[in-house]
Amino acid sequence: MNTSHNARPAPADASSPPFEYVALGIDPGTATTGYGVVALTPDGEFVLLAYGVFRTAAHHPMHLRLRELFDDLQDLIAEFRPQGLAVEKLFFGRNVTNAISVGQARGAVLLAAALHQLEVAEYTPAEVKQAIAGYGNADKAQVQTMVQRILHLPDLPRPDDAADGVAIAVCHLQGLPYRRRTAGA
Repeated sequence: MNTSHNARPAPADASSPPFEYVALGIDPGTATTGYGVVALTPDGEFVLLAYGVFRTAAHHPMHLRLRELFDDLQDLIAEFRPQGLAVEKLFFGRNVTNAISVGQARGAVLLAAALHQLEVAEYTPAEVKQAIAGYGNADKAQVQTMVQRILHLPDLPRPDDAADGVAIAVCHLQGLPYRRRTAGA
């Protein structure tokens, strides 16, 4: 396992954190999977709990890389106990081989979520950009700057894959009030 893990200190009373909802955002990939764990407080504030990347070695067989990603996700879910997992929807660009690889990583992510009975949401890159920056065609720098502002961070989350995972988690949390209002409709 090659994991980069950045976390803020736990709340003073970590046995009963003051969080209404914890979201795990995932930017899937087989070489690098970015993640962000963001919590919503009862007063509507977002708190960054952790972010980082899972990396797998390119020379390892794909099935072992997917197992490593799955195991890393299981550990992360066990540590932070999110209620929901948000993952980036598969985007088919020019590179079909890359799209297949990302699809396989998404499968490992979705399986981990299912085994933990997490609420799962999927967002396109444009939906994440719209939710974070207010513009579906925002560039990466604009989204990262808005994530930094929304979460009151001294610096931009790095690397880019981790920042994307954080943005996906924030996107999911921003839509939570609407999903709650319409759940019974």
